[in-house]
Amino acid sequence: MRLTLPAALLLIGATPLAANDSKPSPVNWNETPQCSRSRALESIRPFRGEGYQLRDGYWTGVLKRSQPVILDLHLFSGNNYWFSAANCDASTRLKLSLFDAKGQPAGSVPLAEPSRATAAISVARSGRYFLRLEMTEGDKAETSMVYSYK
Repeated sequence: MRLTLPAALLLIGATPLAANDSKPSPVNWNETPQCSRSRALESIRPFRGEGYQLRDGYWTGVLKRSQPVILDLHLFSGNNYWFSAANCDASTRLKLSLFDAKGQPAGSVPLAEPSRATAAISVARSGRYFLRLEMTEGDKAETSMVYSYK
């Protein structure tokens, strides 16, 4: 499976920093990409015992409310996939949605808890799929998405 990150990044857009945003803030290790990626990995860890293997592709970036990220995926028939997204801000809610190449909903009903969401799909036909990652509560947070397959 591949993530075409340049296309996904174009969808979220880039906002130049304002002059007053140019000062770096102190490092908060609970809000770093490593924290969000670790939490996303924790969500799919239970499936490793069921034979799922972690894929090397992942997405990390600042997710903002009302600015979803769409990731372009190539999934293979006969495989089952688990996707997990997380951040370290307990006041946020995330939602993962999967769509086929025609834009029709695909996969399972996503599961969500504060600052974390998972979704699964069993692929009957190889091809292009899309994963929509959105923040439904909260303002913005460094968020990561990881996935596994079997």
